[in-house]
Amino acid sequence: MATSKKRRLLERPYEEGPVGRPAETDRSGEQPVAVSIIVPCRNERTAIEPFLCSVLRQQAPPFEVLIADGRSDDGTRQILERFAREYPNVKMLDNAARFTSSGLNLAIAAARAPIIMRMDCHTQYREDYIAECVRVLEETGASNVGGAARTRPAGFRARLFAAAYRHPFSCGGALFHDENYEGPIDTVPYGCWRRELFDQIGMFDEMLVRNQDDEFNLRTLRAGGRIWQSRRIVSWYEPRTSLSALFRQYFQYGYWKVAVIRKHRIPASWRHLVPGAFVAMVLGLPLTVGAAAAIGIAKLAILGAAAWVAVLSVYAVSAASAALLTISQNGPAASVALPVLFAIYHVSYGLGFLSGILAAARNQRAVPARAADITR
Repeated sequence: MATSKKRRLLERPYEEGPVGRPAETDRSGEQPVAVSIIVPCRNERTAIEPFLCSVLRQQAPPFEVLIADGRSDDGTRQILERFAREYPNVKMLDNAARFTSSGLNLAIAAARAPIIMRMDCHTQYREDYIAECVRVLEETGASNVGGAARTRPAGFRARLFAAAYRHPFSCGGALFHDENYEGPIDTVPYGCWRRELFDQIGMFDEMLVRNQDDEFNLRTLRAGGRIWQSRRIVSWYEPRTSLSALFRQYFQYGYWKVAVIRKHRIPASWRHLVPGAFVAMVLGLPLTVGAAAAIGIAKLAILGAAAWVAVLSVYAVSAASAALLTISQNGPAASVALPVLFAIYHVSYGLGFLSGILAAARNQRAVPARAADITR
């Protein structure tokens, strides 16, 4: 493709910046790179081109982009093939297993650089993102570095979903949602690592459909490593804007969190246990009331009913109060929409967590489709 046609590919309404290029070919015929970008994807036809344009504009050391495509059938592969033909530092890998963890490991195995960095198709990156990750990794000596989970929503609906995504009430006050925080942390979005870390603690756990990044970060910390969040590392994630997709996503997060806890015998954070405990109370107290009434223990039935009403009342008041505090930024609709979105985050995660516990208790090997199907 002529230079003018390449330029047209990149002349899109995204942030301007120079196109990332690998260095000159070395004697072996390979193009030396300082950073390997690894990207798992499947059926991302609408997101993959804006993502690649964002990455190729990076002001960064020479880098390669390794896209592990999980057998996409929506046209994503054709877009990737086009970019791979025209940009020598873009390569498509065939992720036959289709899951994120297998795609990450496939890309790591193919990576040639001493620094490996994960990126996500549903995120846009400031033009110095790669360079800042490398600088912070070198300056801090951390095992893994990243930035806060920022959003830059376009449109009314997207703003409400983004407000719920980053609100402390929905995420339990996780520091990686705090744009102003700089320092050690238990997890960061995506990740940037030195290659030798994978030699030391192993690759991503391919038994996990979700939460493989959380598990890897927990393994890093337990091996004595450090994870660092920097204000200088800036990207903007696009949260889901469908109620059903959001529910499926967080159900799966809850379900697979149990597998991570079983593996390490400890949660990465105690906040991961709260939604499951909440849902267990909401579902369990009515059963207690019914059983107590059936066997004639009136006092227990009354106590259980009062406790159930109290739990729901405290939650409703807390959710409404949290939403009302955002009206100045998100408008009056937030007072109605955000409590609903908060409930979806917590109930879906809690149900997934309880389902994971039941599956573990039954020693269930087959993974239910609702916990395995990766959808956007």
